Amino acid sequence: MRTQYCGELNASHLDAEVTLVGWAHRRRDHGGVIFIDLRDREGRVQVVFDPDTEETFATAERVRSEYVLQVKGRVRRRPEGTENPDMATGEVEVLGKELTIINASETPPFHLDDDSVSEEHRLRYRYIDLRRPEMLQRIRLRSEVTRELRYFLDSNGFLDIETPILTRATPEGARDYLVPSRTHPGEFFALPQSPQLFKQLLMMSGMDRYYQIVRCFRDEDLRADRQPEFTQLDIETAFMDEDQIMTLMEEMIRGLFDKLLGVKLDNPFPRMTYQEAMLRFGSDRPDLRVALELVDVDDLMKAVEFKVFSGPANDPEGRVAALRLPKGCELTRKEIDDYTKFVGIYGARGLAYIKVNERAKGREGLQSPILKFLPDEAVDTLMQRTGAEDGDLVFFGADKAHIVNEALGALRVKLAEDRGLMEGDWKPLWVVDFPMFEKGGDSGRGETAEQSRGSPGGSWTSLHHPFTAPKEEHLDLLETDPGACHSRAYDMVLNGTEVGGGSMRIFRTEVQRHVFELLGISDQEAEDKFGFLLTALKYGCPPHGGLAFGLDRLLMLMSGASSIREVMAFPKTQTASCPLTNAPSEVSDAQLRELNVRLRKPVEKETPAS
Repeated sequence: MRTQYCGELNASHLDAEVTLVGWAHRRRDHGGVIFIDLRDREGRVQVVFDPDTEETFATAERVRSEYVLQVKGRVRRRPEGTENPDMATGEVEVLGKELTIINASETPPFHLDDDSVSEEHRLRYRYIDLRRPEMLQRIRLRSEVTRELRYFLDSNGFLDIETPILTRATPEGARDYLVPSRTHPGEFFALPQSPQLFKQLLMMSGMDRYYQIVRCFRDEDLRADRQPEFTQLDIETAFMDEDQIMTLMEEMIRGLFDKLLGVKLDNPFPRMTYQEAMLRFGSDRPDLRVALELVDVDDLMKAVEFKVFSGPANDPEGRVAALRLPKGCELTRKEIDDYTKFVGIYGARGLAYIKVNERAKGREGLQSPILKFLPDEAVDTLMQRTGAEDGDLVFFGADKAHIVNEALGALRVKLAEDRGLMEGDWKPLWVVDFPMFEKGGDSGRGETAEQSRGSPGGSWTSLHHPFTAPKEEHLDLLETDPGACHSRAYDMVLNGTEVGGGSMRIFRTEVQRHVFELLGISDQEAEDKFGFLLTALKYGCPPHGGLAFGLDRLLMLMSGASSIREVMAFPKTQTASCPLTNAPSEVSDAQLRELNVRLRKPVEKETPAS
């Protein structure tokens, strides 16, 4: 039906007779001459209809936005002064000779150029939203990225192997999506949070190098970079150590950015320990484009009268840290109050500060309500340690260490964004030497399916997942001091976003059982949930490891989108629903009976007596 795509036409096609198909992006009637911007996947071109061809001109008069058209005509150069440099086809236009309305369109629910349309409305009519050039470009980029990743892995001896979607529920941290079995009444499949166990089994099967671009499912609360179903590039290798894996993976990502974006990433990527990342940046996925750093001042605050500082400073689980903002004295009181509210999101109960008006004057050159509680020696050392200069402002966080880290870690990024302090475009990083365990609870990790957490049943939880191997030199610490044990895990971070994470795996039965024990997974539960894995470990399991890249998140960064929903063809909303198909939805009683499922009516809340 076509000879070329609309967006491919240029001066090399002058005088060519072409047949185009696409959608009417816009129709304009300029005093007897009709212009239609015809759009397809590759772009737009201007088509001109004049009254000389009466039948064609009459058809053009009937065209409205989003009509599907076929145009036959001749390519010509646009008249001088009417070129459009904003269009790839802006040098030329098509003089329309024949026009066929293939299909009419009702008035669309929104115009493709309207940026004010709500996301809910866009998702309800996603098939129209995807016609927008920026959405087409993102979907195209997604295709190009997956093609390049496949090519690299295929070229390096990896086998593309599918793993089951219907599997069994395992305690990996997030809630499973469950699927009732019709043929096994009362029993359920689970949709995989990741192919973790299967890819380990593939290594035990001798596949040596595996990859898969795979859908994963997690029933958890959503946000900009989370979806109930998401895509990851899943990778596993045998007989390679972590250094070899990281070297190969960063080669893959460097090549991807170079070829598709023309971006030269660091070679090699810098590496930073988990402990250093938390101390300097308050985050295990630090954005290195932000030069602002946290500075520990616990030792200066242990003896001060100010209990807000001395309490956390003397608490083994507490932290007092400072964050210097260059030229921060320019902040208004309202702006400081707004930042105080911002850190409150992360549990901080306040945001103390000192304004450095004139440092040479000592205490007299500083301004803060907390100065009266701090001795001169502490103030002088504080100024030296933070490197404060005239016009700077020093913020403080004082609380449990995890609250200070989260609050000041987020604040440093927000300050950089608000005040134009970002340096550079792309800053990759490997974070290594993670703790093997942390005390019970959830620190908010589990960013990718590779990092599903262990069972919270014991006093310890896995910082990554229950199959992560401890460092060989720390094996004894599993017995004596689990909290000091480091894992052989590694995360790839880009611009403050974790795009991939992985680890070397436990390949010895006794180590795996010991880790389960520390995580509060009993022998019986381990056998029930992971018996097939424990059995496989007995039959010559090779050393192996791998990682998973969050493909949606990587594409979000590469395309400059604000959320992963913008790089997925048909995403869910933040309430895990689909406005397009109205999913999830009720099903018939007959279907429920066939699945041996009975619904329980929601319990109505009692109304308090008046």
